[in-house]
Amino acid sequence: MTEVPSPPTARQEPHRIEQLGRVRVDPYAWMKDENWQAVLRDPAALRADIAEHLRAENAYANALLEPTTSLQAEILAEMKGRMKQDEMSLPVPDGAWEYYARYEPGAQHPVHARRPRGSSAGEQVLLDVQALSLGHDYYVVASAQHSPDHRLYAYAEDAQGSEVYRIQVRDLDTGETLPGPVESSTGDFAFSPDSAWIFWTWRDEHGRPTRIYRRPARGGEDVLVYQETDPGFFIGVEVSASRAWIMITCGDQETSETLLIPATDPTAAPRIAAPRVKGERYSLIHWPGGAHDRFIVHTNTGDAIDFTLMQTPVSDPDRSAWRPWVPHRPGHFIIGVTAFAGHLAWIERRDVNNRILMVPIADADAPDIRAHAAEIAVEEEAYLLSLDGSYEFDTTTLRYGYQSPTTPRHWYDYDMTTGARTLRKVQEIPSGHDSGAYVTRRLQATTPDGAQVPITVLMRTDTPTDGTAPLLLYGYGSYGHAIEASFSTRTLSLVDRGWIHAVAHVRGGSEKGRGWFLDGRGRAKPNSFTDFVACARALIATGHGSAGGIVAHGASAGGLLMGAVANLAPELFAGIIAQVPFVDMLNTMSDTSLPLTPPEWPEWGNPITDPDAYDLIAGYSPYDNLRAAAYPTILAMGGLSDPRVTYWEPAKWAARLRDVSTSANPVLCRINMEAGHGGASGRFDSLKEAALVQAFAIWAWQRARPAAVTA
Repeated sequence: MTEVPSPPTARQEPHRIEQLGRVRVDPYAWMKDENWQAVLRDPAALRADIAEHLRAENAYANALLEPTTSLQAEILAEMKGRMKQDEMSLPVPDGAWEYYARYEPGAQHPVHARRPRGSSAGEQVLLDVQALSLGHDYYVVASAQHSPDHRLYAYAEDAQGSEVYRIQVRDLDTGETLPGPVESSTGDFAFSPDSAWIFWTWRDEHGRPTRIYRRPARGGEDVLVYQETDPGFFIGVEVSASRAWIMITCGDQETSETLLIPATDPTAAPRIAAPRVKGERYSLIHWPGGAHDRFIVHTNTGDAIDFTLMQTPVSDPDRSAWRPWVPHRPGHFIIGVTAFAGHLAWIERRDVNNRILMVPIADADAPDIRAHAAEIAVEEEAYLLSLDGSYEFDTTTLRYGYQSPTTPRHWYDYDMTTGARTLRKVQEIPSGHDSGAYVTRRLQATTPDGAQVPITVLMRTDTPTDGTAPLLLYGYGSYGHAIEASFSTRTLSLVDRGWIHAVAHVRGGSEKGRGWFLDGRGRAKPNSFTDFVACARALIATGHGSAGGIVAHGASAGGLLMGAVANLAPELFAGIIAQVPFVDMLNTMSDTSLPLTPPEWPEWGNPITDPDAYDLIAGYSPYDNLRAAAYPTILAMGGLSDPRVTYWEPAKWAARLRDVSTSANPVLCRINMEAGHGGASGRFDSLKEAALVQAFAIWAWQRARPAAVTA
C-alpha cells in the first residue's frame, strides 16, 4: 500500500487583534506578506518562509491527487475534444471592416484580426496574443479595441495575474507598437470618437481605480480628467453607442453617478449628469432621433427594486427632469439596455430566465411602451438569451445568443424592422454532442423562512434519480451576480460519467430580481448559506443526491459560501471545492489597505466602525467559525498574484481546518504561483485546472461513497 504523505504543519504565531472592544486571536496571520503589494507585481518578492510553506502545500496536494493523474489527463482530453481547435468568433461589422478573433490549432491564445466587410479574404492581423504570451508563465489581454477611424489598435495586457495592466497602442498602417505605453491601469480604456485621445483608468497603490486620465492616442502627456475621492467607488470610462458622449461611470453596489463629456469637445471638463444619491443607481443610454434628443435612464429610483426606464432631455439630465418611460414591474428585472439609431432593446430577467424586448423610435412617445415592444423569448425550463455587442449604431440588426445547459450556443441576427431572424452560427462540438441525450430541469427548494430557491439541474436522460448518482452542487450568491443557464462543454465530462450537475440559485444573486440580491447581502447574508443547505436537502429528497454523497463547488464569493456550508452542514458533503475562496472575511473586511475592502462594505458591512456588522461577520466568517467537526475532503485553491481574494485566505483556512477537523478526510491547498484570481491563462491551461477540479470531485466522492446513504 502506498504511504499517505502527511500534510504540511504550519507554525502557529498567535496574533491578538482587539477591535471595537472585541478580541480575536489569529494563529496564521504570518502567512500574509507585509509587502503583499510588491508580491502582486512581482511574485518573486514573496517572503521566503511563506513561499516555502505554499510550495509544501502544493507538493502535498499533488501527492494526494497523484492517483488521479490519468483521470485528469482523460478528462482534459475530453474537454479538448469538445473545443474547436481553430475556433473563430462571428465577425462584427464596423464601417468598411469586420472584426473578429480566431485561434490557430494548438494555440493557447487568439489572434485578433479584421477583413474587408462581407469578404472572407484580405485578413489583417491586428494582434497575435499567442506570440505575445511566449516567455510568460501567465499572460492575458483583458480588453482590446480599434480606434473609430480604424487606424489604431489598443490592448491591455497583464503578465502576472495581478490585474495591473499595461495599455499598448499599435499603428495599423505600419504594424508598429507605439512607444510610451500606459502603466498601472485597471485595463479599462476608451478611444474618443474622433480617435484623437485615449481615456483610461488608473489603478492606485491599493489596487483601486481612482483616476481617469486622457492622453493623445499616439502617445504623450497624461492629463487628469477625474479623481474619485470615495475609496469604496469603482470608476470606469466608456463611449455611448451613438458616439456622441464620453461617459465616466462611478459607483458601488448601492449608489452610482455618471459624468458626461461631449464627443465634440473631448478635452472639456466632465459634468455630472445627476449627483449621486445614496441607495440610488442609474446609467444613461443616449438615444437621439425622433422628436427628441434624449437619454434613457436605467435606474432604481423611486423604490423601483427591479429597475425602471425613464427619459430625460440631453440638455437636462438631472433627476428633476426624469420622466417615466417603461414603468417598474416587480419580478421583471431590467438588467441591460442597448440603443440603436432606430430602436432600443433591453433584457428583462423573469423567474431566472431572460427575455429580450425592443421598441422602435417611432413609438418612443407612446403611452404604453411595453405594448409596442417586440419580444424574443424561449419556451424552456432553463435557458439563456444574451445581447451581443455592436460597433454600429445606425443598423436595424440586433445580434443575440441563445443557449441552454443541454444546447450549444446559437448566434442569431434579428431584423428589428421586419422581425426576420437569421441563424448565423452554432457552437461546434468537434467530438459530437447529442442534446437529446441530456435533460435540464428547474426544481425548487423551500428554505426555513419559506423562500423558494430555484435549482437548475443537468443530467443524462438515463441517469437514475434514486439517490445513487453522484451530485455536484454549485453556488455563488453575491453581488447580484446571476449564475445563468448556459452551455458548458466542461460540465459534460462529469455528466457523461453519470453525475448530476446542479446550480443552487441562492439569495445574494439576482436570478429572481434585485430583491433576491438584497435578501442575501448585509444583515441578510446568512440566507445565502441556509439556501444552499436547503437546496442540498431538496435534491436529496428528490433522489438527485444522497447525504454524504454531494460535492459542493464555489469560487471567490462562492468560496465564502463553501466555507460557510462546510461549517453549517459538513455531514451532507463528500467533498467541497473552494476556488479562490473569500473565507477570512473578518480580517479582510477590517484591512483598509486591501483593494476591495472599502468597496465591499456596502455588501457585507463595515466591522471597523459598526459593532453590529462586526458581530454579524464574526458569526459566519468561515475561518473564524471553524469548529471540532467531521469535515469532508476539501480542496482550497488560490492564486499568488490574486488582488481580489489574496493567497493567504485559502492557505490560512486549510491550516486551521486541519487543526479542528475530527475526521480523517484530507484538506488540500493548492496555490497557483503564476496566476491571479482567474486562475491559469490560456484556453488549455485553464482546462487543466478544470480537469483537476473534476478529478478531485470524483476522488472525494469515491472516498466517501461507503458512507453515502439516501436520506
